Amino acid sequence: MMQKQEISDSILVSNYIQGKESDLAILIKRHQQRLYAFIYSKIQDKDLTEDIFQDTFIKVIKTLKKGKYNEEGKFLPWVMRIAHNLVIDHFRKSKRIPKFKNTDTFDIFSVLGDDSLNIESKTIQEQIYNDVKNLVDELPLEQKEVLIMRMYKDMSFKEISENTGVSINTALGRMRYALINIRKLIEKNKIILVS
Repeated sequence: MMQKQEISDSILVSNYIQGKESDLAILIKRHQQRLYAFIYSKIQDKDLTEDIFQDTFIKVIKTLKKGKYNEEGKFLPWVMRIAHNLVIDHFRKSKRIPKFKNTDTFDIFSVLGDDSLNIESKTIQEQIYNDVKNLVDELPLEQKEVLIMRMYKDMSFKEISENTGVSINTALGRMRYALINIRKLIEKNKIILVS
């Protein structure tokens, strides 16, 4: 007897958008354990986890109904990102993490060194650090190289110029474009770094 092949997330999403309500139930059931565990690992409270889980799917439904979903077969990571943002919103509202203003002088790496952070803050900052690291990896090689030398290795632009064989102005330009591109990637990926 042949086994029935599992319908992909993208087909279920497409069917739901076209009016087949029952396909959303299949998606929720398919991913509920992993999503619930993810939220609970951050919140450590069963009732709050259930609230955020429900809020996640309310947001999913609203986005799908508005026709704004375009993740092309990456349903679970998209849903996890929504849940992640709701967890961060919860911590912000309960004032359990410090707030930082997003200014040109803001340094994300200065946030990561505070040893007195509670578990929620550490979790969020680990996620921020990972998000920033992934964004840096998406930069063009020349920009990535300058950014790493400046931010991680604390090199001066003169040292960067000498190490890369380009002028100081070129190194400055690459750094500037790296920061512009990081900001664009943050907006494109809807990453929340600070409030």
